[in-house]
Amino acid sequence: MPSRLSIPSLVANPSAGCAPAARRRAPPRQIPGALHLVGRQMPAFSASQAPLRLVFSTAFCSSVRSPRLLRRLPTITLLALPVLAKTMSTSHPTNGHTTATTQTNGSAAPLDDNRWSVAKVLEHEQLSFAEHTNSPVPFFHLLRLLKNTKRAGWCRFGIAHPESVSDHMYRMAIITMMMPDSLTDHLDIKKCARMALVHDMAESLVGDITPVDGVPKAEKNRRETEAIDYICYNLLGKFNGGVNGKDIRALWQEYEDSVTPESHFVHDVDKVELISQMVEYEREYKGEKDLGEFTHVASKILSKEVRLWSEHLLWERRVMWEEWGKEPKWADDCRPKVRPADYPGREE
Repeated sequence: MPSRLSIPSLVANPSAGCAPAARRRAPPRQIPGALHLVGRQMPAFSASQAPLRLVFSTAFCSSVRSPRLLRRLPTITLLALPVLAKTMSTSHPTNGHTTATTQTNGSAAPLDDNRWSVAKVLEHEQLSFAEHTNSPVPFFHLLRLLKNTKRAGWCRFGIAHPESVSDHMYRMAIITMMMPDSLTDHLDIKKCARMALVHDMAESLVGDITPVDGVPKAEKNRRETEAIDYICYNLLGKFNGGVNGKDIRALWQEYEDSVTPESHFVHDVDKVELISQMVEYEREYKGEKDLGEFTHVASKILSKEVRLWSEHLLWERRVMWEEWGKEPKWADDCRPKVRPADYPGREE
């Protein structure tokens, strides 16, 4: 962290940035007001911004020597702020490149100072995995992170013991195995189960980014792509000739592209698993937590078979809240109006 030198600290220690002549005493009644104004409105300078620091500290110290200039210091300060802000932003652009690099797919690329990267995550979390080895064991250790990464949506609602990303993917894989006969003719059930088990694997390093986090979709995709490349190429690239890493990478990309029938089905399963977990948490809290904002995903389910499962869950939710004598939130057109066919619950 660079040292910070503010205007008040410069006055307290003139040798930090003022010319020797600035050490002369100024009228005692005028200094506090000027210090208060400058200290409140001027941003602190880092040591790397020495030229700016020298200009402004010299101007301040010169005004201290002259009562007439001191009276004009507030005006000078206000006029200089826009120029200072522009100078600071151009002298340290947020998209400037550093020499730091990380290996993700065999080629090093420069990273921005404020740009997310796998290398920064590993450094910040003090993680270290042996890379480019003939063993899958480092990959096994990385999978532990999925067990510790909680699903962000439930954390936001204060769920005491929220499910992990690993929990979510495991139940998804089991749900895909319940594929009805009407789908097995044109879907690869084994592929769907494997896709469910890897579709959120990048979150082991990226975390669970949700729409409310304000991360642009393109940036989210960039982070997750870098993470899955690191996993598949750095940790699994040499094991078994890289076959397993390439397989995981292809399954992950197929899910992301969402073009094939299998990827559509797994996306539907992703949504119905979320609805199931939502109902279970509401039951656990006996109506104290209304998670109705998540019901909107039901309207995005494409498969009629999976849609029927979601209708069962939403009807179960409606009956549950009616027993509590409350009306929960529902997304538009997601509140069930009639009991769905083959509903497993008791008759009303």
